Amino acid sequence: MSFKGSVLITGCSNGGAGAAMAMTFQKEGYQVFASSRNLGTMSNVESLPNVKLIQLDITKATDIQAATDSVSKETGGTLTYLVNCAARNHFMPLLDEDIEAGKALYDTNVWGPLAVTQAFAPFLIKSKGTVVFITSLSGYLNVPYQGTFAASKRSEEIMAETLRLELAPFHVKVLSVVTGALKTMGQTHFDDWKLPDKSLYAPIESTICDRARGQEGAPRMDAMDYAKRVVSEIIKGRTGKFWYGASAGAVKFGTSYLPTFLMDSGVQIKTGLDVLAKQNK
Repeated sequence: MSFKGSVLITGCSNGGAGAAMAMTFQKEGYQVFASSRNLGTMSNVESLPNVKLIQLDITKATDIQAATDSVSKETGGTLTYLVNCAARNHFMPLLDEDIEAGKALYDTNVWGPLAVTQAFAPFLIKSKGTVVFITSLSGYLNVPYQGTFAASKRSEEIMAETLRLELAPFHVKVLSVVTGALKTMGQTHFDDWKLPDKSLYAPIESTICDRARGQEGAPRMDAMDYAKRVVSEIIKGRTGKFWYGASAGAVKFGTSYLPTFLMDSGVQIKTGLDVLAKQNK
């Protein structure tokens, strides 16, 4: 069968942006390699024609090597698009942060995408393809309790922007998608979230927990709507930074033109920090 090209997408678990993009690329006529740490989490895409499932933990060198071998067998060592979508969300006040947990987060959100990009760079160079990094609006906002996550996603974006220059001589494009919150990015893994013992933030633990579960009331975009637009931009050959998702336009404008104190006042709403301030007068 003839394909328009091939694409490997990391982080394709059901309900997320990766799965939505896998479906969208498949409909557009591409050969899709959908990957996740656990094959069982990709049931939404496993039955689609022209979609091959790959078990890929982006923090494990053995998994990355197996993925390159698998793609090479199918494509002859070429890849049109690599979409680095796998990531871990994280909530914790910085004073309570477990440093080792923070390092593990960076392994997934920063070093993992770079390792995958290094491994597939020869494939992308051969096809003069594009590598995509799905980053986050959080990297531009001082959102309480998301400091470690935000720092990791901004770090990923900075590396993406640097790679845009470093890969240009080899005719490989780089796109960083600064993404707003999506409706289907579930927070179920935060159901048992709690603060460490003796945390200074204990009086507002329930408030932080609600935010970790995605119950803070922030606007969210449907993952399929997001995927259709993002895949369209990728196919068009867009490079640099593309802001898209819930509140993306507002955050881009605000962080570019508004004073920091106004942005800070916005992100502190419903965080419970005002309650702590009153208790510590």
